[in-house]
Amino acid sequence: MQTRSCQVLIVGGGPGGYPAAIRAGQLGLDTIIVDKHGLGGTCLNRGCIPSKAMIHAATKFEEMGKHADSDVLGISLAEAPKLDMGKLVGWKDGIVSKLTGGVGQLIKAAGAEHLAGWAEFSNAKTCVVTQDNGEKVEITAENVILATGSVEVELPFLPFGDTVIGSTEALNLTELPEKLVVVGAGYIGLELGIAYRKLGSDVTFIEASDGILPLYDKEITRPITMWLKKHKVAVNLSCKAKGVTEKGGKAVLAYEDAKGAAQTIEADKILVAVGRKACLDGWGLENMGLDLEGGKFIKVDSQCRTGMRGVYAIGDVVGEPLLAHKATAQGEMVAEIIAGHRREHDPVSIAAVCFTEPEIVGVGLTPDEAKAKGEEIITGKFPLAASGRYLSMEAGLDGGFVRVTARKEDHVILGIHAVGTHVSELSGEFALAVEMGARLDDIAGTIHVHPTLTEGFAEAALTALGHPIHISAPKK
Repeated sequence: MQTRSCQVLIVGGGPGGYPAAIRAGQLGLDTIIVDKHGLGGTCLNRGCIPSKAMIHAATKFEEMGKHADSDVLGISLAEAPKLDMGKLVGWKDGIVSKLTGGVGQLIKAAGAEHLAGWAEFSNAKTCVVTQDNGEKVEITAENVILATGSVEVELPFLPFGDTVIGSTEALNLTELPEKLVVVGAGYIGLELGIAYRKLGSDVTFIEASDGILPLYDKEITRPITMWLKKHKVAVNLSCKAKGVTEKGGKAVLAYEDAKGAAQTIEADKILVAVGRKACLDGWGLENMGLDLEGGKFIKVDSQCRTGMRGVYAIGDVVGEPLLAHKATAQGEMVAEIIAGHRREHDPVSIAAVCFTEPEIVGVGLTPDEAKAKGEEIITGKFPLAASGRYLSMEAGLDGGFVRVTARKEDHVILGIHAVGTHVSELSGEFALAVEMGARLDDIAGTIHVHPTLTEGFAEAALTALGHPIHISAPKK
């Protein structure tokens, strides 16, 4: 067996691992990154990017259908658009392939080395990599960065198979299911369920909690609830899935409704989207002497150091929030720490986005969360229906708005939330404002470009201050 040594060994090529490899290479560290399932990880290969590609295609298909039914905007189509799921998936895969190839080139250009294979550790600093070609390499490293990510949660009574699928398989269906049942109304289930509804599937949600997107307040989720109702998507809340049987080639899901009564529903496909869990199995964690947090995640400090000297862990494997951009920030930071820089992972807040219909973005505290922390607050909400840019995008009727929550005493912004078409593109400005400790006057005093959606943020700040320009001032 070939033996190797390096300064930095990274296991996992996702949005945490590959930026760590690039940054370590840039800093002149002898770096090897090992990845089995494709550079870019779940986010690029099976999650963020392919799902957004499918959402885009579904939205375009739905919009074209409207032009076949009427001459809205003065544009009409002679017939309804036709859908070829195989070609849609092929287009999505082409995007993924292009981006994964780009990641490989970036790693190489930075001076790091990529080994395609599976790493299994015998101790904290030594692993054997079984490469895709069958050859094995033993690697001993001065520093190890674990970036193994997360995997879909599979329910024991709903095992994945032909008719019961997870989000990965949902992104690869070459035939549109006539009836789709989605177990779980969190962001993954809603994003994919809404996309399939736009493509023409009859979609039903089964959700155990008493509301959709439990991390957001009902004011924020109301526009999504409105969309689901308008598009005849059944949402069954406080219901618990129990199991599945097959009947005539179709799946039959058994569930318990809100009153505790037994119910069944038939579907062509059942999508289970009940969350993700850290990938802790199969790569020798038990041989590394690392501590776990609650048995679910690798325990780390503010520098992503584990209890073993020279071993770091980043991204989903260290716990919430399970977000690609958090992993990226941690990966870059750890590479710099190894190179001798003074760094710490201490963000004020990390923005999160749901690519639902309409989209949601949130950073920092909601009004209720701020009050629960003992803060006396003021809020400002600007309806995006009052935005000229919003109306020019046919987006004035989805109930979208921007809401700012600030401390009453000094006007420091504690949280920003928005719901509406394309509001995900505001996430950077929102995150920057909270991270820099901006006050309402900082936002209101910054000249925002007209006509853009960003004006809604400035107007929300003005509303909180009591003197908006494009809506009536709130009553005191």
